[in-house]
Amino acid sequence: MTSKLVARKSDINGRGCFVTAPLPARKKIGELLSERITNREAERRVAKGGKVRICGLDNRWSIDASRGGDATAYINHSCAPNCFSRTTRGHLLFFALRDIAPGEEITLDYTPSQHPGRPCTCGAPNCRGVMK
Repeated sequence: MTSKLVARKSDINGRGCFVTAPLPARKKIGELLSERITNREAERRVAKGGKVRICGLDNRWSIDASRGGDATAYINHSCAPNCFSRTTRGHLLFFALRDIAPGEEITLDYTPSQHPGRPCTCGAPNCRGVMK
């Protein structure tokens, strides 16, 4: 599935994940394949500052998408997302909320976020202004 994804420049946050072929609603987009770390390590990295892409899996594990992975590591936040995520047996999977056209950026609502209070730059008409 990830062969239909590409990372490139995004107006939302530097780089983003884009589809190169149509994706129907509810179709699996891909899996976040990056470094698995403990939640304690995730908290340490977030506190350290800088650019982080931490995704919580459960009450013990997180994934740091800034280390390795593919285009799914660049799925940006949007207050009007076109995908959702599900954790299944320790794997973070992404699915289309609606039909997604070629060239469209894949976006996910990060709420609840590892970045509460961070300004949101999604540009959606219903943008909340900050991540919660």
